[in-house]
Amino acid sequence: MNNQKTGPGRIVLFVDETRGHNHQSLGVARWVERLCGAEIYEIRVPSFTGLQRLRILKQQARHLGTASPEEIREWLRTTGFALEAHEDTLSDKTETLYIATGNSSSPFCLALSRLFQGRSAVIMTPTVLDTRLFDFAIVPLHDHPDPASNLITTLGAPNHIYYPELQAAAAETFAPLLPFPKKVIALLLGGGDANYELTPDWVRFVLPSLREAAEKQGAALLVTTSRRTGAEADAAVESVLGESPATRYMLLASRSQENPVPAMLGAATHVLVTEDSVSMASEAATAGFRVGLLRVERKQSPLTKIRRHLGGGTVKFDALFKEMAARGLVDDLGTAPDFDAFLTPAVRKTDVPFNEAKRAAEWILSRWPQS
Repeated sequence: MNNQKTGPGRIVLFVDETRGHNHQSLGVARWVERLCGAEIYEIRVPSFTGLQRLRILKQQARHLGTASPEEIREWLRTTGFALEAHEDTLSDKTETLYIATGNSSSPFCLALSRLFQGRSAVIMTPTVLDTRLFDFAIVPLHDHPDPASNLITTLGAPNHIYYPELQAAAAETFAPLLPFPKKVIALLLGGGDANYELTPDWVRFVLPSLREAAEKQGAALLVTTSRRTGAEADAAVESVLGESPATRYMLLASRSQENPVPAMLGAATHVLVTEDSVSMASEAATAGFRVGLLRVERKQSPLTKIRRHLGGGTVKFDALFKEMAARGLVDDLGTAPDFDAFLTPAVRKTDVPFNEAKRAAEWILSRWPQS
């Protein structure tokens, strides 16, 4: 792609242990790279748990917005971040865009951008840091952010899916399994979180009818789970689908850290995603699919009920998927899906353009100072 837009010469991504966060940052970064030719660097942030996480990322980090350079350096020393390992690179005069997604990495994004006088972009809404502290804030519409000059809202999650690369990924990953039949179903299963549960009972209730429909229509099943799915649900998936002649590929996240999603989207004609994963639904929509949304179980604790009453939790995600359905990006299959009907068309795709990472990158570059 011709480097016609003015933008940073370098992009620094802050990487944490959440793969979905990193995919969002990488998606925006790669589009900035394509549009202006910037080089991408990754920096892994320290990992904290329990009281240490509360102290460093919640209490101490909230003061970064007004901290002096020496106070920022002191906070970095407190975190165990090896500044000297990156200082020679980051302290040159190259214009730099720092990008982070989520609570673990956004404080480091703000700290390093201020220390080295770069520009910062945060994706999602940090629970401690005000998005107004960043030069650019890329926030999902379902978070209902207050309008601001430094903020753009996205429908779903920006992601790293790049359509021209998908078929090549599929050819490389599935070469020993080819040829596939005319219909290929990508089944992307998420897992439990603060709002949803994906249990072995759900697997045994919903997926047998998918197996039956796939076998009846002569379709191939490509299956993957996420780290949130868990070993017990993974085992149930394997029990229900593993012996089916329709199942041509299965990667269970409890046993492998590989990410087969781009390859699966490159091979698929139909895509099914569980409702707990906004990220995977967004990735499938970015790849051009009208996504089949599978409803899962919902947590019923007092806290989740309060969240729903206040318009949060599953309520805000229901509103997101309703909007995606209205735009032709999602088919809500409900709690008892009719898989035969879903698989009846030869392909389940959409002509509706959907690429929130590209839109966010273009927005950043439209606000980048002209040289």
